[in-house]
Amino acid sequence: MARMIRKQIYIESAQDNLLKQKAGILGLTEAEVIRQAIDRQITSVRINTRDLKAWDLEKAFIARRMARGYVSGVRRWKREDAYEERLKGYGRKNHR
Repeated sequence: MARMIRKQIYIESAQDNLLKQKAGILGLTEAEVIRQAIDRQITSVRINTRDLKAWDLEKAFIARRMARGYVSGVRRWKREDAYEERLKGYGRKNHR
């Protein structure tokens, strides 16, 4: 058996009732139910860590694009035109 470390925590009354009920149903101690819950939580929840190298690459890309300055004549459409086109397509799909 692994070395146990004592922890003292506070839980709500409703949590205590559920813990007692679950331990009774499973035939386990309350401590074992808590240990299993911790194990499930740790293995199922992935901590969202940021890839700082990827962010540095993205910032460098943005800086290079901004250094080019304004590029005229590249886009031959207006945002409003794209919106209108989307609305026309939406109307055809939903009115069959």
